[in-house]
Amino acid sequence: MGVASAGHAEPRRAATPLDQVIPAPASVKAGGTPYRITSGTRIRVDDSPEVRRIGTYLADILRPSTGYRLPLTTQGDGGIRLRLAKGPFGAEGYRLDSGAEGVTITAQEPAGLFHGVQTLRQLLPAAVEKKSVQPGPWLVAGGTIQDRPRFAYRGAMLDVARHFFTVEQVKRYIDELALYKINKLHLHLSDDQGWRIAVDSWPRLATYGGSTQVGGGPGGHYTKADYQEIVRYAASRHLEVVPEIDMPGHTNAALASYAELNCDGVAPPLYTGTKVGFSSLCVNKEITYDFVDDVIREVAALTPGRHLHIGGDEAHSTSPEDYAAFMNRVQPVVARYGKTVIGWHQLTGAGPAKGALAQYWGLDSTSAAEKAQVARAARNGTKLILSPADRVYLDMKYTKDTPLGLAWAGYVEVQRSYDWNPGGYLPDVPESAVLGVEAPLWTETLSTSAHLDTMAFPRLPGAAELGWSPAATHDWDTYKVRLAAQAPRWDALGIGYYRSPQVPWPAA
Repeated sequence: MGVASAGHAEPRRAATPLDQVIPAPASVKAGGTPYRITSGTRIRVDDSPEVRRIGTYLADILRPSTGYRLPLTTQGDGGIRLRLAKGPFGAEGYRLDSGAEGVTITAQEPAGLFHGVQTLRQLLPAAVEKKSVQPGPWLVAGGTIQDRPRFAYRGAMLDVARHFFTVEQVKRYIDELALYKINKLHLHLSDDQGWRIAVDSWPRLATYGGSTQVGGGPGGHYTKADYQEIVRYAASRHLEVVPEIDMPGHTNAALASYAELNCDGVAPPLYTGTKVGFSSLCVNKEITYDFVDDVIREVAALTPGRHLHIGGDEAHSTSPEDYAAFMNRVQPVVARYGKTVIGWHQLTGAGPAKGALAQYWGLDSTSAAEKAQVARAARNGTKLILSPADRVYLDMKYTKDTPLGLAWAGYVEVQRSYDWNPGGYLPDVPESAVLGVEAPLWTETLSTSAHLDTMAFPRLPGAAELGWSPAATHDWDTYKVRLAAQAPRWDALGIGYYRSPQVPWPAA
């Protein structure tokens, strides 16, 4: 048995039930003796670099709070075992077996092992997240979890264009996403208010176009090395980075940087407001397509993931004919550089390329005609990512009294954010056409990590559950209890959150 840490007497504490994690697992069979992590526990790993990396990640979480050595080993029995094996897991599923002798997480792919480790974290007391030695005991309830995701695409978007966020701030958000098995980080890298990634062939995009932000602050941009560090860090958490260069609208930062991208050859001033829909690349100038080719080529070369987002929303200053012509020329450029196109759902009105993905951001109240246009594209083979703004836009105010955020899509309390079914959300769109769910976080009013946390938590875990968990597990009354139990973990991790009155939070 382990000794009490740092002279503390261990409190009596029951193990967290296996079915109390977020996202809800596909299948839980509880029973048997809990496993207890002690000073003698080892982390047993397969002799492969990927499994060893995940073992090291787990040890780095457990060591500070338990005070135990938790050495990695490829030998012996018992302890915490991470293993790859063939089985009915898919690319991201896993099985977690817990009993008196140890905990074993089995998966077919490293991503599944990593997701299993996130489940193990949540089965341990919240104090496991702290950076100093805490009193145990460190119990993992007995039984078996078999788990795999409902949808392949489970994303979160961070807008770094309206306000710039540093590499370290983005890494912090990545860690928060990883805890809930999110597997895509969509980075909104360009907009009217700022251009955030260095492009060697058009250097003023970053140095001038990136020099400001909403409200007139100093802005900033990522060097290519910065962006590659974000991509590398996300990959270490089994997230793919999806870069977005929004066009033909939302382009004032680019238009201000290069006069020749404007139809009249005159560069507008830099823009620090929040109105949308006024800017457009010049669709009829050939230099526009040289620009697009250069930017997509350079961004694609830095991005190992499969997807590249070309925006396409709110192009109010581009005629429908010009918009369609632009998209017909730009989509093949993305394919030429080896990427799959994603566009906001307005792309469905312009002829999505074969294999393109459309990201729906409309509301429950969006017109039937617009929804029908999206449904037609889905029937023709365009897969959808669902981001309904009045459900999972994390920058919407919770209530009229929320100091941060916007309210153009309405107020989005925690229950509203959780209580919808992606598989049956859009009329005449079958679940088979839905690739997944993404929760965007726009930053017109958000400029610090604390702001991001307040708006993402507690809604982000619900979006993650909608993407991961079987429809049969979906139930607000049981979910809100599981959600409330996450609060001590957020406290331990230093994540500030909105204490929604809809959730039965533990006493402060």
